[in-house]
Amino acid sequence: MDLNFTDQQKGIQKAAKELCEKEISPSAGAVDVRGMMAHEHLKKIAGAGLLCCIVPKEYGGSGAGLIAHSLYIEELAAACASTALAAHASGLLAAVPILLGSDEHKKKYLPGLASAELIGGFALTEPGCGSDAAAIETTAESKNGGYVLNGKKTFVTNGPVADVFIVFARTGGPHDDAAISAFIVERDMAGLSFDGPLEMMCARGAAMSSLVFKDCEIPASNLLGEAGKGLDIANLTQEYARISMAAIAAGIARAAMEASIARAETRQAFGKLIGSFQEINHKIATMRMNIEVARQLIYYAAWLKDRGENCETDIAIAKLFASETAARSASDALQIHGGAGLTAGSKVERLYRDVKMCEIAEGTSEIQRMAIARSVLAE
Repeated sequence: MDLNFTDQQKGIQKAAKELCEKEISPSAGAVDVRGMMAHEHLKKIAGAGLLCCIVPKEYGGSGAGLIAHSLYIEELAAACASTALAAHASGLLAAVPILLGSDEHKKKYLPGLASAELIGGFALTEPGCGSDAAAIETTAESKNGGYVLNGKKTFVTNGPVADVFIVFARTGGPHDDAAISAFIVERDMAGLSFDGPLEMMCARGAAMSSLVFKDCEIPASNLLGEAGKGLDIANLTQEYARISMAAIAAGIARAAMEASIARAETRQAFGKLIGSFQEINHKIATMRMNIEVARQLIYYAAWLKDRGENCETDIAIAKLFASETAARSASDALQIHGGAGLTAGSKVERLYRDVKMCEIAEGTSEIQRMAIARSVLAE
């Protein structure tokens, strides 16, 4: 693995940093309070050429790959986790499955996602199943030359504002992995309605809702890939998504560390700066160490994925370590801030809430440990 970033990767990281300093970070608090604003940043992100790093240039993306995506999404998350989640859902979760579709699908949807003319959403989770994707109950019945969808999806990021959704539904009997297919569903299709927006504890600025399908008719051409291959598409998308969520975790951890450094260098107690106390500077030193380890794990997993190698375990390790690093960093940052950190609206209070999504979204920490253990015990 070459540990040096390419000029393109460096350029994307620099562009993201500049955009965040000027546009994203100053409004992060307002985004959190308003609860539905992060999607407004997507056009700015797209305008900087950042939103769809994994999409080839011929379809409007930058074609820069997962390392570049990880660099830019970390910057977004350090500035505003809600904005990072909205961008993650539209620029990656919705885009990856379409990349697995037909040329017609790519030409129709990817340029719009890359430019943010279209906002995307990913609908897999249901009220009755999350980690066990094979247990989904939403159905897609072949009828009149197309499909009719019935069921409900939940926790769909960008749900209240998205134009196009990747939806997974059962095209065969229950408990049959080969009976699940993926579909592209547009917002204005008859029979699709929305429950929400959902009120969330974390990433409150990333609009989220449930999707309700009641005799929702979609054309056969909106089948994504082959019938019965939906879980394959979902699993591959999850690999990309877990790297992206790990990078979001690294960004939140970095923001927690930076807030802790600022506090340690300005707050006094017992006649001296609190940064001089070992209890405080050891917390910050641990943050710094773990963030760097998390980054290296993320970049390595992204490098392997970009090369097309089998790296499920490496991805699980990166996602687990980065998520738990972020959770510890946010907790320690709040501790360093003391009572000021408990104040509603403070930055570290927001980070403490936002970071929890990293241990749950795109595969819980428990699921990552299962994947790692499975690989070890299989050797």
